[in-house]
Amino acid sequence: MESTRTLIQGAGGTRAPAPARRAARILAGEEPGWEERDGTLVLGRYVLLERLGAGGFGEVWRARDELLHREVALKRVGLGPDDDGDRAEREALAAARLSHPAIVALYEACATADAFYLISELVDGVTLAELIRTDELDDAEIIEIGVALAAALEHAHARGVIHRDIKPQNVLVPNHVEDAAGAAKLTDFGGAQLTGEEALTRTGDVLGTLAYMAPEQSEGREIGEEADLYSLALVLYEALAGANPVRGPTPAATARRIGRRVEPLQRSRRDLPRELTRAIDLALAADPRERGALEDLRSALVRTLGGLPEPERPPRRPSRPPPRQPASTRRAPVLSPRALPAAVPVQPRPATEPGASSAQPGPSAPPAPGQPSAGPRLALPRAVWAGCALALIGWQAVAGRPGVALLAAAALLPLLALPRRAGPVWLTAALAPALGVVGLAGAFPAVAGQLRRWAGRAALGALGYWWLTLAEPLLGRRLWLGPQGRLPAREQWESSLGSGAVHVVGPLLSSGVLLGALLWALAAAVLPWLVRGTGAALDIVAATVWSAALLTAAPMLDAGLASHATQPAPRGAVLGAVLAGAVAVAARALRGPVRSHRA
Repeated sequence: MESTRTLIQGAGGTRAPAPARRAARILAGEEPGWEERDGTLVLGRYVLLERLGAGGFGEVWRARDELLHREVALKRVGLGPDDDGDRAEREALAAARLSHPAIVALYEACATADAFYLISELVDGVTLAELIRTDELDDAEIIEIGVALAAALEHAHARGVIHRDIKPQNVLVPNHVEDAAGAAKLTDFGGAQLTGEEALTRTGDVLGTLAYMAPEQSEGREIGEEADLYSLALVLYEALAGANPVRGPTPAATARRIGRRVEPLQRSRRDLPRELTRAIDLALAADPRERGALEDLRSALVRTLGGLPEPERPPRRPSRPPPRQPASTRRAPVLSPRALPAAVPVQPRPATEPGASSAQPGPSAPPAPGQPSAGPRLALPRAVWAGCALALIGWQAVAGRPGVALLAAAALLPLLALPRRAGPVWLTAALAPALGVVGLAGAFPAVAGQLRRWAGRAALGALGYWWLTLAEPLLGRRLWLGPQGRLPAREQWESSLGSGAVHVVGPLLSSGVLLGALLWALAAAVLPWLVRGTGAALDIVAATVWSAALLTAAPMLDAGLASHATQPAPRGAVLGAVLAGAVAVAARALRGPVRSHRA
């Protein structure tokens, strides 16, 4: 039986010189340099078509195999004095042992005088990291990806391969999934640990990505299959909760969190089955002996997936790359130095954060009313909108309207509590006062109820109510319950910080406003759990009951506010409730039935 090392050969069938001798020949100018351009023929059979990315561990090209007439991913690892050919060799040796639909297939590995080449399957897709960032996956898809990755790791472990660098950047999600077994593909085995081979790292060395390392791995101790289990559970936690609980604002902060107790997933995702959250939380135990087995986590994922509808599979990206631009005008994408998607086509775009990369979104269906587009979410850094908010407040203060500046500060202050990944969706709260102008403010909870996560729906509902009450004194008209008490003349309160605080903002800090905001938050949060798209008649009944409950509760919870208001009942409450029910039914009909526990 041939050794896996027969896969690795030098050009022409002979093994290349040792890395030290290669480096000396390159520095002496005895070896030709690497020319980066399309159309270059590599290894006598691969024509470079498009550069997909580059990082600290080589560069990746989309190439055409002239012998077999297929497109492949070609990774080139330079072998200069600062390059590491051992990692490329280890990746080839690890991948050669594996053959699984959830693992990127390696076709060939070849060493030349100045580089090491890995020729692998070309995956038409995007990294899991990008899908998590843009929130494009529902729970069923995430769990399906988890099942595929768990099966891939079981396959690898059975063949003596421990990946040691499981992270969203090393998981490729194909645009077109034919079956659940290929819902995701694991890549980058350059850091793998191989049994039966000479160790390529010494005890005490740390290899991997800090935010996804198991505690024993970060300490340089001997690791086993439990390290991959921990990393996989952390990836699933991040995908389901939207954030990595270990990652801190700095590498030092992240290092301090490793080994500490992770906040249970059950607390942030109470809507998920307890069996699933318990399995993920168990796998994140600091002691590897307490994590259970990979099979336990996979079984929990499979059972959970069995209780969910099969996820829809619309293409997330164009299947074919867009027309290529001339080399002089094309920009190379920015990639993380360590995270090189070995086989995923990536289209250049302005990065929203260091190391981010993405493909251009494909066409999508129009969103439901009040819901963000299904494509990648616009990322608005907190520093940008915070700066705009401060500029607005400062402008009003300098213009001699400190009362208006105080009102603006009160409106924008709750935004500091929103998560960093919330994006500009919070601007939807401005619809509440806009609807109030036409006497339909009561419909806003139905608009807020179109967000995917219950916490986001609740936050948007409460924020809309707060902005509605603040808009009334600003506009000087009744939008819901009317301005509080007897307001002084506008010229008086807007030109005086004290008057604005006592007569405008102060009366709004009452239990009535708090209860009204809580009512809208609750109504928005529960709406998708009631109107589920299982049938038109059921949806109409559920929306009617929801609207009636909202209409009945509003005057009672607003009592503390209405006692000081100019009007005893909300303006347009009946029409708003009717419109809210219609929006709820129509939005659910456009979006289809609820497909996951996320609602």
